Amino acid sequence: MSHVSSHSAHGQSPLRTVQVLGGGSAGSSAHVRSLAAGLVARGVRVTVCAPSEAERAYGFGGVGAHHLAVPRRSDPASVAALRVACADADLVHAHGLHAALRASLALHGRRVPLVVTWHTRGYAEGARARLLRMLERRVARAASVVLGTSSELVDRARERGARDARLAAVSFPARRLERVDAEDAERARSKTRAELGAVDRPLLMAVGSLERHRGYDVLLDAAHAWLDLDPAPLLVIAGEGPERAALQRRIETEGLPVRLAGRRDDVAELLPAADVALLPSSWESRSLLAQEALHAGVPLVATQVGGVPELVGEAAELVPYGDAPALARAVERLLDDPARRAELRDRGRAQAASWPTEDATIAQVLSVYDELTGAF
Repeated sequence: MSHVSSHSAHGQSPLRTVQVLGGGSAGSSAHVRSLAAGLVARGVRVTVCAPSEAERAYGFGGVGAHHLAVPRRSDPASVAALRVACADADLVHAHGLHAALRASLALHGRRVPLVVTWHTRGYAEGARARLLRMLERRVARAASVVLGTSSELVDRARERGARDARLAAVSFPARRLERVDAEDAERARSKTRAELGAVDRPLLMAVGSLERHRGYDVLLDAAHAWLDLDPAPLLVIAGEGPERAALQRRIETEGLPVRLAGRRDDVAELLPAADVALLPSSWESRSLLAQEALHAGVPLVATQVGGVPELVGEAAELVPYGDAPALARAVERLLDDPARRAELRDRGRAQAASWPTEDATIAQVLSVYDELTGAF
């Protein structure tokens, strides 16, 4: 698939694109890195405007893109820096609402196509919710094309006035792990379980920032039910965030078998050690944890919200958001049923194999770029 390589065949200069990334969640940052690598390989010039910490973590320069440090702010200096970066761009592609707002400000008065990928949606209450709706409307209407990572986000973009909203192909950002044999995998699993303190007990794992919308308060409610099990499973939550102190207080005062493991960069190694992965969020689009769990063959219990059912199909146990007893029962049933866990392992890997490949993701993006720039 190489729409753009034909440019050089006809003596045209390569397509010049600017990818704009804000704070960047793990999912959107990994997506931009994958996209940059694929576009560069197909002869597209790529500049990634992102904070320096995103470059350090994801290495956009290492895949052939030019990185320009632009802080995640909408002040005049940041917008001016972005305006300079976009000066000779044929097309600008912003990832996330705040990045899209800054890109639209930087492009004001210029006829440069703007593609926006909505990776997730914002969370706000009261006056901030009204502000968020205004931001979504502004971004949806400024974009030539909005790509939503779930059907729900595509519908939301249309409701906010997008002229053209489509479902984005987004590949699973698989880490290039070395192939290990079953014996080595089991040894690594045992070592991880020992490190986390779950040698002779089931290990449950949740991953994600410690914020209210993640539903960890509901998860702690569910953990009360597991105190009666023998042995009681250990729940490990990997992530950092503003709710940490409140969660830690509850764990201590209620005597819950829960450990907050902080931010971890080795989730791909941690997750295969778990008996069950948990996703209790109030909303998700293409949850990275759900993708990691199914890819690794770890049974998943998740809330039936947002893009989760579309992503996991029949390969996970789904429960209503906020229903701690349903969540607790789903976990208990899985721990009691090795055959069902094995079935979910197989279904998870099959579901993961059905997700778009990196090639399919890049092909879709290139076809959108071609439409908007008139390239053939």
